[in-house]
Amino acid sequence: MDINVKKKSVAALSVTSNILLSVLKIIAGIFSGSISIISEAIHSLSDLFASALTFFSVLKSSQPADDDHPYGHGKYEDMAGFIEGLLIIFAAIFIIYKSIEKIVFGIHPETETNIGIAVMLVAVVTNSVVSYLLFKVAKESNSVSLFADGEHLRTDIYSSFGVLFGLVLIKYSGYYILDPIIAILVAVFIYHAGYSISKRTFRRLMDYSLPKEDIEKIKDVVLEFSDIVCLKKNSLKARQLGPTIDIDLILQFPEDTTICECHKICDKIEKKIQKIYTNSSISIHSEPVCYRKRCQKNCAKS
Repeated sequence: MDINVKKKSVAALSVTSNILLSVLKIIAGIFSGSISIISEAIHSLSDLFASALTFFSVLKSSQPADDDHPYGHGKYEDMAGFIEGLLIIFAAIFIIYKSIEKIVFGIHPETETNIGIAVMLVAVVTNSVVSYLLFKVAKESNSVSLFADGEHLRTDIYSSFGVLFGLVLIKYSGYYILDPIIAILVAVFIYHAGYSISKRTFRRLMDYSLPKEDIEKIKDVVLEFSDIVCLKKNSLKARQLGPTIDIDLILQFPEDTTICECHKICDKIEKKIQKIYTNSSISIHSEPVCYRKRCQKNCAKS
């Protein structure tokens, strides 16, 4: 199956599952009166919006480069991931606010916990399956928005399990104060996940360099051809552009090397880098290594 088709399929699956879970949690929250279940419903609504955003970004990022976007549409995925992280943070803050409000103004015993327990079980199982598929396709396609959506759903798994555990404790102990306390603990976990996603995607939007270990891998490829070529100092630049890695480097050849020979070596280096980073765009500029002082002066003037 084509990778873009896979991306669209899992993104659509995520939207569908979040619609179902949002409806179920809202119903369970209304019937039980549990703030922890209502907080989970809010979390799922943010998941739904984020999944819809991911689906849109996947559709846009899969479009080929055009006159208005000569470098492609990969930034749509980075922007979607950043907004998704912010949504998680806002959802966490709202849950904490409502939980503190409930503690301050009084705890009212839930009329029914069984429906909440059943819905949380469904949420844990459903999100486990969907997040696994999202991570799988995200890894295959290097999609930041699918990865962010998978992280979003993974926080939902943990938070749903926490609420499930709390509802079981409330059911058998009768300590209803546990409900907003559990909601606050879940919200802190959700906030941390949102901050992590926002920070990572913001770095990509600001064109931060790839991690040092990735830069060293690219340098090691060039070193394999050190008998004829060298990497110009501080010329290697690499960034994540949506699902694509954008790499620029300047290679220096002996001045008597023909254009044809330069081209062959550059092709070999490019292919080796693309074996490591399959979804990459590589731009190589070649120039002579100037040994003679007169040549260096001429290059400096040009």
